[in-house]
Amino acid sequence: MWGWRSGRTIALSLATVAFGLFCVLPLAYIIAMWLSGFDREVSSYQDLLLDSRQRGLLVNTAILGAGTAVTATLVGVPLGIALARVALPFTSGLRVLLAAPLLLPSYVTGLAWLYLGDAGWMRSLPSAVAVLTVVLYPLSMLMTEAALRGVEPRLEEAASLVARPGRVLWRITLPLVMPTVLAAALVVFVLAVSDFAVPALLRVRVFTTEIFTAFAALYDFARATALAVPLLLVALCVAFVSVRLSGDRLVVTRRGLAGELQTFDGWRPAAAGAAACVVMAALFLPIAILMREARHVSSWDSVVTGSGGAIRNSLTLAAVGATSVSALAFWLAYGRARATRVAGMAADVLLIVLFAVPGTIVGVALIGLWNRAGIAGSVYGTSGMFVLVYLARFTPPAALALAASLRRVPPSHEEAAAVSGAGWFRTIRDIVIPQVKPGLLAVWVVVFTLAFGELGASVLVTPPGESTLPIRIYTLIANAPPAQVAALALLQVAVIFCPLALLGFGLSIGRRS
Repeated sequence: MWGWRSGRTIALSLATVAFGLFCVLPLAYIIAMWLSGFDREVSSYQDLLLDSRQRGLLVNTAILGAGTAVTATLVGVPLGIALARVALPFTSGLRVLLAAPLLLPSYVTGLAWLYLGDAGWMRSLPSAVAVLTVVLYPLSMLMTEAALRGVEPRLEEAASLVARPGRVLWRITLPLVMPTVLAAALVVFVLAVSDFAVPALLRVRVFTTEIFTAFAALYDFARATALAVPLLLVALCVAFVSVRLSGDRLVVTRRGLAGELQTFDGWRPAAAGAAACVVMAALFLPIAILMREARHVSSWDSVVTGSGGAIRNSLTLAAVGATSVSALAFWLAYGRARATRVAGMAADVLLIVLFAVPGTIVGVALIGLWNRAGIAGSVYGTSGMFVLVYLARFTPPAALALAASLRRVPPSHEEAAAVSGAGWFRTIRDIVIPQVKPGLLAVWVVVFTLAFGELGASVLVTPPGESTLPIRIYTLIANAPPAQVAALALLQVAVIFCPLALLGFGLSIGRRS
C-alpha cells in the first residue's frame, strides 16, 4: 500500500539512520577499537585473568548482578501477583508508588542508605545489592503483572474446578509466566552490573567503576575498552536469552481473552500489608532520611542559588533530551510494531543490548567519536554532548515502550485512511498519534526523569564550566556538608515526582472522560 517513495519509507529511513548514528555507532565504535588492537587486548585480558585484584573485580561484578537479580525477583514477583490478581485498594495509585523507586536516580537511594549510619558495612558489596534491589525490583514487578494479565483464563478455570486457588497459582499460573519472570531477572542482572553510581558511592570495585577510573583518571582508552567488552558480551547474551524467553510479550499484551482470570482476594490483607511495607521501605524511608539530614541546612536559598546553574541546565537539557528521544523513538517504535515476528525479535535484542550498555561505556564511546576536528569537534565541548548521551541511553527503552502502544493500533485503521485518500503523514497525525497520545506522554515524562538523573555518561562528557544537578551532587559528596548534598537530592526527587504526579492526574482525568 505504501510504496518505496512514500512518506512512510522516507520517515522510517531517516529514523533508522538517526538510530544508527546516535545509538548504534557508539557501541560499534567500542567494538571496532577493541578489534583494531586485538593483540594488545589479548595481553590485557591475560593480565586481567592473572591479576588477583582483577579477579576480585570480576567476582564483585558477578555477585552484584546475581544478588540483585535474585532479591529483586523475590520482592517483585509477589508484588506483581498482588497487583494483577488481588483486589487491592487504590490499585492504580499503589502501582505508581511501588514503581516510583525505578525512576529515582540510584545514587539518591544510595545517599539515603549512607545517611543511615557510619558503620563500615554500609559501604560494602551486600549494601550495593540491597540498594540496587530497591531501585530495580519494580522492573520484575511490572513484567510479572503484565504476564499474569495475559494468561489464558480457561486454563485457570479448568484447574480451579479441582484445586484450591493457591495450588492453581503454583501449578498452573506461575509456570506459564515463568519465562517472563526469568527474562525480567536477566534484565535486572544486566542493569545491576551496568550501574555506576551505587558502586562508586559505596566504594565497591566493579567493572563500571574501573572503566571510569581507567578513562577519567588515567585516560587509558585501551584498558577502558578491555574492561568494557566483557560487559557488552554479557549484555548481548542476556538480551538474546531474555527475548527468546519472553518473545512478543516485550512489546504487546494480549487482549480479548475469553473467561475470567483467577483472583486471590483471600490474600488481600497480607498483600496490602506487604505492599505498604515495601512502599515505606523503598520510597518513603529514603526520602525521610534525606529530609532528616537536610534539616541541618542553614539556608535553602544559598543551596539553591549555589546550584542554580546546574539546576537550570538539568531542566533544560532533560526537556530537550526527552523531546528528541520521544520523537526518534516514535518512528522506531512504529517500524517495530509493524515488523514481522523475526525482524521484531531481532530489533528487541538490539534495543535491549543498547539499553543495557553501561553509562560509563557510552561516555567513553561518545568522547572517542566526537572529540575530533571538523563538525564533530564543534559539538564536542558543548551541552549538545548531554543530548547525545540521552539519545544513546534512552531511545531504546522508549522505542520498546511506544511499540507496545502502537501494536494496539490496528493496521486496518491506516488502511481505511489510505483508501479514503489520506496521505501517510496525515494518517499518522490524525489516526495513529491520537490513539497513542497517553503512551507518548508517559514516555516523554519517564525519559525526562531518567535524563534529569543521568550520571554515568554525563560525568565523563560534561564540558568545562558546564554541569548538571546529578554531576553537582556527585562532586559535592566528597567536599560539602552532608546536609547540603541531601537538600540537593531532595530537590531532585521533587523535580522528578512533579511531572509524574501531573501525568498520573492527567491520565486519570482522561479515563473518566
